[in-house]
Amino acid sequence: MNFEYDIYCKDFEDLGLCELYDIMALRSEVFVVEQNCPYLDPDGKDKYCDHLMIYDVNEEKLVAYARIVPPGKSYRGYASIGRVVNSMKYRNTGLGKLLMANAIRLTKEYYPDKKIKISAQTYLSDFYQSFGFKKTGKEYLEDNIPHIAMVLD
Repeated sequence: MNFEYDIYCKDFEDLGLCELYDIMALRSEVFVVEQNCPYLDPDGKDKYCDHLMIYDVNEEKLVAYARIVPPGKSYRGYASIGRVVNSMKYRNTGLGKLLMANAIRLTKEYYPDKKIKISAQTYLSDFYQSFGFKKTGKEYLEDNIPHIAMVLD
């Protein structure tokens, strides 16, 4: 699939209502509906985060998203990247790699003196390892889905 895209990263306060709606809809599409995992997605962290969005220009649709979490909001002493998601239609296009590369770049830019820690769905650990993340600790269940903590120095 070949498509034109725009990438934006905005502080929560700068998000428009339509952008916030698009974010919540995409996260629900994948995390709640596709993964059949009913949970409360708005966890109180969004208002402290920066929000990385990739829109398909032609479809005028949010197709990939990640939030950049400041140190101390998810993990003491670490910045984090969370709610990493892309729309099913856009998988295997390289979009996930583009999203994650930009999320890492921005997190390092915003928090240069902090390591990045994530809670990765276990089946995606190889994907995150390709960016230099290393597994830490043992696998655990989060919202009934196997996860593992990973850290990028």
